[in-house]
Amino acid sequence: MNAADLGLPVDVPSTALFTDQYELTMLQAALRAGTADRRSVFEVFTRRLPEGRRYGVLAGIGRVLDAVENFRFDPAVLGFLREHGIVDEPTLQWLARYRFSGDIWGYPEGEVYFPGSPVLRVEGSFAECVLLETVILSILNHDSAIAAAASRMSAAAGERRLIEMGARRTHELAAVAASRAAYVGGFQATSDLAAGFRYGIPTVGTSAHAFTLLHDSERDAFRAQVETLGRGTTLLVDTYDVAEAVRTAVEVAGPELGAVRIDSGDLLLVAHRVRAQLDELGARNTKIVVTSDLDEYAIASLAAAPVDAYGVGTQLVTGSGHPTCSMVYKLVARAASADPKAPLVPVAKKSLGGKASVGGRKWAARRPDAAGVAEAEVVGTGPVPPELADHQLLVELVKGGDVVAREPLEAARTRHIAARAGLPMSAMQLSRGEPVLPTEYA
Repeated sequence: MNAADLGLPVDVPSTALFTDQYELTMLQAALRAGTADRRSVFEVFTRRLPEGRRYGVLAGIGRVLDAVENFRFDPAVLGFLREHGIVDEPTLQWLARYRFSGDIWGYPEGEVYFPGSPVLRVEGSFAECVLLETVILSILNHDSAIAAAASRMSAAAGERRLIEMGARRTHELAAVAASRAAYVGGFQATSDLAAGFRYGIPTVGTSAHAFTLLHDSERDAFRAQVETLGRGTTLLVDTYDVAEAVRTAVEVAGPELGAVRIDSGDLLLVAHRVRAQLDELGARNTKIVVTSDLDEYAIASLAAAPVDAYGVGTQLVTGSGHPTCSMVYKLVARAASADPKAPLVPVAKKSLGGKASVGGRKWAARRPDAAGVAEAEVVGTGPVPPELADHQLLVELVKGGDVVAREPLEAARTRHIAARAGLPMSAMQLSRGEPVLPTEYA
């Protein structure tokens, strides 16, 4: 349950200035040229996955839908644009009436994608579509990068619990979006209360080293925490001597102690020693949580360790080395004139350096092999082959300006787990390699 479900106010400011100025200069020029009303189709895709990644994870669709709904030029925004001479008066008058009235199709949130996958398709007049470019890309590039890192960590962790705890390692607003994306990618909880409040993600948290250092002894700190939070709490045991801390923790909390957290040292070695010590002390059900700059490789290296949960911060909220997905928003088709009945004409950028695009309004399907495992991402502009009709990926998100596909965040998370399970097993490999599915153009 989130803030909206509880009937609490949720700040929904205008998203109209989450944009680059050139979007507005293009709008002004198109209005003057008489081309602003031409029906247009824009698509979001990436030309390549980050180096070494086998698949991408689409996250942020729910946030995109919110951003489109709140893309309004209110008096304060219009006053800013007027004061700074960013656009002329006729354009300001047009912006004052702006409401997106087109259609948006896309891959549902949590779905996987590959190079060339048309993960979002925005249709409407050139004017209303071009304004959404920057805010859409900023959301999808950030959230999908975090979700992809989270997915790799989730695959490496297996059935073990994952806790997102990177709020202090990134911008305060990015931290909330990162928590949401991590949840889509497979994490179970977050330390960020704003994310819990806004999105209903389960939150967790106990204490830091400062709490232990505050008290006259480690025993006093443990006693204060247990008396306040109960025996099921998690005690941090690496402030001083780990073995002594574990012994003290069990003496204070008893064998019902919920968990101990290890935040430094050779985690593989220390985890084995702590597990053996806990068992000797009768705390066989006490779990072990490890933190300390973890990424998917460190998590995989701990697969044989007696670890029950991982807390991940810096590497997660920075995309584990790839903080963006390099998604682009390109015009792929436009009407021959402003006549609503004018046919769409495919258009595409042709350039050197691997930045060319493929024109035409596209569909996408994921072809399975005889065993039901995905074997190719098929993208086309003509009729959908009958054998792929039941495997199409794009769904309607916005119709005539109205959002038609809102869903609980849990649905995106569940969808991702299913989508990842439908990929070849090599998708889970952490070694560098090409995308696990080829993209074929029909």
